[in-house]
Amino acid sequence: MPDKLVTKGIVLRETQTKEADKILTVLTAEQGRLSVVARGARRKNSRIAAASELLAYSELVLYERHGWFLLDEASTLELWENVRRDVVLLSLASYFAEMTEAVTGEGEDATETLALLLNALYALDRLDKPEELVKAAFELRLLALSGYEPLVSRCAVCGATAPKAPMLDPQQGVVLCRECAGAAMWGLLPLDAGSLAAMRHVLGSERKRMLSFALNGETLSRFSRACETFARVQLERDFRTLDFYKSLRAE
Repeated sequence: MPDKLVTKGIVLRETQTKEADKILTVLTAEQGRLSVVARGARRKNSRIAAASELLAYSELVLYERHGWFLLDEASTLELWENVRRDVVLLSLASYFAEMTEAVTGEGEDATETLALLLNALYALDRLDKPEELVKAAFELRLLALSGYEPLVSRCAVCGATAPKAPMLDPQQGVVLCRECAGAAMWGLLPLDAGSLAAMRHVLGSERKRMLSFALNGETLSRFSRACETFARVQLERDFRTLDFYKSLRAE
């Protein structure tokens, strides 16, 4: 009998295969991203059906055969019921999952990334926080964990810690004073003191305090635009789930 692996993981993607099976992309803390075959998960009354749903966080019992992990047993820990009842929140949560899949790999430690994703989903599911704020904070912190942390502590040209009319350069990942940017304004994103402070907080705070701030109005909009654009530029890709989320918000 193959050795069993007992771990906790969240489903980032599910793909239907054969008559009743699924192939799951699962993120675990110790093994990183895994491809898992969930046999019979689509059958009525399957004991692994709930744990095989997108975004399900579960304790999993796996065993390896011919290079694949097979799901033997599962006990769900969190299904995010409030998120699942709201199509807009579900689309945003799906974007979080797709983005997480894009920056994680197999066989690497993903402890912090998994914790970040779980915290963001908890915020969507239980906390009274604006979607826009949770989304931006998740994008920025995820990029930082993946090696793309922007330098926002001071102006990249003059070194001012309180830059006047701050601008974010999403390509270079730096902050500039409006005056230091000069005529080279193309692609730069306007910030203000509040949105810059929010970026610094998200990057420098303890994990549990990452969302312990509030923004509104134009300051929140600038924070949101800066984080989303920075993520898209640095990862050099678009996300289908983000496009769908935006289409729902537009409606």
